[in-house]
Amino acid sequence: MTTYAEAGLLERARAWAEEDPDPQTRAELEAIIAAVEGGADATELADRFDGTLEFGTAGLRGALGAGSNRMNRVVVIRAAAGLAAYLRQTGAPREAAVVVGYDARHNSDVFARDTAEVMTGAGFRAYVLPRPLPTPLLAFAIRELGCVAGVMVTASHNPPEDNGYKVYLGDGSQIVPPADAEIAAQIAAVGPLADVPRGDSGSLLDEHLVDRYLDTVADLAVDGPRDLDIVYTPLHGVGGASVVQVLETAGFDAPRVVAQQELPDPDFPTVAFPNPEEPGAMDLAMALAAAHGSDLVVANDPDADRCAAAVPGPHGWRMLRGDEVGALLASHLLRSGKQGTYATSIVSSSLLAKMAAAAGQPYAETLTGFKWIGRVPDLAFGYEEALGYCVDPEHVKDKDGVSALLLLCEIAAGAKAAGRGLVDLLDDIAAEFGLHATDQLSVRVADLGEIATALARLRGTPPTVLGGLAVERVDDLSLGQGGLPPTEGLRYHLAEGARVIVRPSGTEAKLKCYLEVVVPVNPEDGVEAARISAAGRLDALRGDIKAAAGI
Repeated sequence: MTTYAEAGLLERARAWAEEDPDPQTRAELEAIIAAVEGGADATELADRFDGTLEFGTAGLRGALGAGSNRMNRVVVIRAAAGLAAYLRQTGAPREAAVVVGYDARHNSDVFARDTAEVMTGAGFRAYVLPRPLPTPLLAFAIRELGCVAGVMVTASHNPPEDNGYKVYLGDGSQIVPPADAEIAAQIAAVGPLADVPRGDSGSLLDEHLVDRYLDTVADLAVDGPRDLDIVYTPLHGVGGASVVQVLETAGFDAPRVVAQQELPDPDFPTVAFPNPEEPGAMDLAMALAAAHGSDLVVANDPDADRCAAAVPGPHGWRMLRGDEVGALLASHLLRSGKQGTYATSIVSSSLLAKMAAAAGQPYAETLTGFKWIGRVPDLAFGYEEALGYCVDPEHVKDKDGVSALLLLCEIAAGAKAAGRGLVDLLDDIAAEFGLHATDQLSVRVADLGEIATALARLRGTPPTVLGGLAVERVDDLSLGQGGLPPTEGLRYHLAEGARVIVRPSGTEAKLKCYLEVVVPVNPEDGVEAARISAAGRLDALRGDIKAAAGI
């Protein structure tokens, strides 16, 4: 017997299917509706209509499929219409331009075309990137073409069943509050889909724009050593051709590309998660490097806005942490005399503040995400530990895995010419500022309520000692701290410069704990002794915060 709740759910689902312009998702939904009408469990249908996929500062991101709580053409068309209405409301003139880009995920090209048609239907000009391309190229195009906004259809490093919708405004930065809430309100006000005006599919941009971006990136590398054996993987994403062209234009030999991961593939068949931070994602690249005695492994995530690296060592190849790459890039830019503010997020290492101060440059700390870092006034360099780096904010006010990769190769080539490696450069930084060792405890949850419970436990019974170090101060980030907007999370300042930050992930169902210890380097014992000490301290921190949070 159908309950009242199920009857209402079926009614909403039928209405959704009736206006769905996509025959695939419409058939998918109709099959589920028929099954529920035949007495099947309604849980799956209820989940698809459990609210609306929320539009926030990351835009939209979710699993592909039919229903208001999924990524599909109905949701995208409504989002585009809401964005167009917001742009009009905030004074965008008629015939202003919006540029649309997309990655190689399932339906990305379809969502891009829908967005362009809605924009032209609303009276805007729409420019569409010529093919699946890196996200930073979209950020570059906004300012290069003088657009009032940009949309990138991408789910970055999410699982293959996901897609997303990232919105930038005319300054080339991702949206921040209150724009996200104002756009969300306009989306909610969109009426029947049939009433949304649709125009043509916009102007397809040619390769000249792509070449301007790639040449701009290549110009970041100054004359110097280029002898470097590089292994590269785009992780089945869109970075491959762009990275190879940039490296060759800058004077490097073509990298060895991991053949199994070279071409875009929305199913990401060789990795469990297409994120270079995830265990195993870089294994093929490191195996190729080991087989050829290469000098450096570099990688992008699928939309190429992040950059990862691995280096050889006495115990085989190892990944560099995001904070280590950030320190290498910052040191390089500071030594080259780049003036301006050096910025990072609250969950990244405290090392950058000390490096900037020593060089007489301003430092800024922001909330997590390049939507905040990219907006820092007079930004010279910005990074966050999640493998995001902005080395050329004059052209791309967002993280850019292509330009960061090039500069890292330049640094490695210079070190190799001097008979050294990237780890030697990190040792130099540690000797000057102390070893800043960072790590992360990341717990994936099935129920988001588990995250709220863990944070409530930490607030209710705050720890006084973590990893053997006294808790000297606790910042409840939800109250706003140090001039930062409120955000969910807790930050523990410990003795001897150590820190722990606990916060929910902004893009995945994870609780993240960011750990940092600072160990002075004794010249007699060397950096390796400090590393051993730091590893023990991080292990102790990890165990204590896990116990305190009950995760």
